[in-house]
Amino acid sequence: MRYILFILFLSISSVSFGQSTTDNVAIALKTGSSRELIKYFNTVTELKVEDKGANYSKAQAESIIKDFFTKYPPQNFTYIHKGSSPEGLKYNIGRYTSDQGSFRVVMLLKQVQSQYVVDTISFNKE
Repeated sequence: MRYILFILFLSISSVSFGQSTTDNVAIALKTGSSRELIKYFNTVTELKVEDKGANYSKAQAESIIKDFFTKYPPQNFTYIHKGSSPEGLKYNIGRYTSDQGSFRVVMLLKQVQSQYVVDTISFNKE
């Protein structure tokens, strides 16, 4: 019985942290903070901005995201859809708005140890 309760506790806590990650990512996108955003990135993250992308370290990704926020200062960010796969991956689709236009943001979150991290993120101009 204790084993079942322990497993239940672990699954609930990992789901809530996954939600916390998505909430913190949304705050970072709304405020235009590349430093805060990359805290939730995987060690190497696939990053795509306007059809240009590759796999980047956190330091490289921070520089690219910082340039993006400079070029397109945020007005708002909202999630349009959130979901998960049977394999435990989470995906989020959102809309990032700026004076220069809006972007569809697609994120794939992967569980690494006990935390969900952004494994893939793309910004596509709408």
